[in-house]
Amino acid sequence: MNTLAHAGPGPWVLFFPLVWAAVIVTAVTVLRRFGPRRRRGPWGPRVDERSPIALLGHRFAAGEIDEDEYWRRLTVLEEQFGRASGEKGRRS
Repeated sequence: MNTLAHAGPGPWVLFFPLVWAAVIVTAVTVLRRFGPRRRRGPWGPRVDERSPIALLGHRFAAGEIDEDEYWRRLTVLEEQFGRASGEKGRRS
């Protein structure tokens, strides 16, 4: 006579959903990391190194122009070439 009663699926019932969750999280992570970037870098929009705004930033970093000149020219370039609305303004 069988003395053990069937007690349900047991703790293994959680194993397969956890495996599928891990597969989905891994796939999303890999696709976000190595997928098409649509002109974005890993930490925000990518700026073309030959763009006028990037060249202005390089000149400011090299000390060729002072801060007032940088902001004046940056304002003109943003009006002409535009930037994403979240990037405008001075950063502290």
